[in-house]
Amino acid sequence: MTEAQLVDNLLKFISAGASTEESFNRMAMQIFAYQFENNPPYHKFCLQKGTTPRIVQSWQEIPAVPINGYKNLTLSCRPREKIERVFMTSGTTKGNVKGKCYHPFLSVYDRSMIINFKNRFMKERGKLRMGILFPTEEQMPNSSLAHYLALALKEFGMRGSSYLLLKEGLNFEKIFFELANSEKTDEPYALLGASYSFVHLMDQMESKERSFSLPEGSKILDTGGFKSQSREMDLDSFYSNLSRKFGVPRSQCTNMYGMTELSTQFYDWGNEICPPVKSGPHWIRTRVVNPLNSVELPEGTPGILLHCDLAHFNCVSSILTEDTGVKVGDGFLLTGRASGAEAKGCSLAVEEFLKSAGE
Repeated sequence: MTEAQLVDNLLKFISAGASTEESFNRMAMQIFAYQFENNPPYHKFCLQKGTTPRIVQSWQEIPAVPINGYKNLTLSCRPREKIERVFMTSGTTKGNVKGKCYHPFLSVYDRSMIINFKNRFMKERGKLRMGILFPTEEQMPNSSLAHYLALALKEFGMRGSSYLLLKEGLNFEKIFFELANSEKTDEPYALLGASYSFVHLMDQMESKERSFSLPEGSKILDTGGFKSQSREMDLDSFYSNLSRKFGVPRSQCTNMYGMTELSTQFYDWGNEICPPVKSGPHWIRTRVVNPLNSVELPEGTPGILLHCDLAHFNCVSSILTEDTGVKVGDGFLLTGRASGAEAKGCSLAVEEFLKSAGE
């Protein structure tokens, strides 16, 4: 199957609105066969594990690449010189080596983001006036989050939506003006950005003795955690403060869980209870596994999250993360980062992958 045929099938699948186990499995097998054929390091890894498209019968059997594999090898079905956009991780982990994800074009990533964002964040609203607490794509061309937020602004932001940063950081004067204007005009407002940006904003509001009561229909989206960019806050306090400072119910404070190494995002349905259950759209599936052998654990048992993201067609669709979680129905509770035996299991998985797939 050619790349053009695969992408056409995938775009139709994403736009379909739902999938059955059979249809998801069929699409996953097409993508696995394409990646096995065209992604050299992944091809070597699969052969080392004795796994080929002829042997694999279900998406659960597709070999998963440890997330840190992206830091060491070029995992791409297209040559690097034919890539439109490279997204890079923040490099905040040990060693400061950045993982790279290669996108030959952004039509699949964008379709995935737009449909998912509309269903999970915008819900019944077509557009909202928005403020973005993060740099632009021009300032951070290799940031998947910068592209994500630019898409949100372009597709769902009403006239007057804007970025709320200066070169040196948050533009507090403009932020306060926008929030006060929303209060005065009774126009719902959406504030989106990195979790740590909201901490800095709330600290500034506290020092200035400022708070707002945004109109009904206003929303907040945070993502990415604190990453040593701000003081740490426990999640319950974080969302209580957001609600108190902005007058937005915790049910309208949404956290997006995403990563550079995926092309699809997960959302919760608000943060009235922490941690909330997160889930994704019909083109991504999550298992909670033992990192040493990728064996799925029973529902309710803590383990490592393993995502099968069909939108991530050019790299590797099946990713073993270093995030811990618990399976809950069609979603999962995100409980933190791997430590102890789980972290050791993830490290061993990375070692195995690099030995098998090293260039």
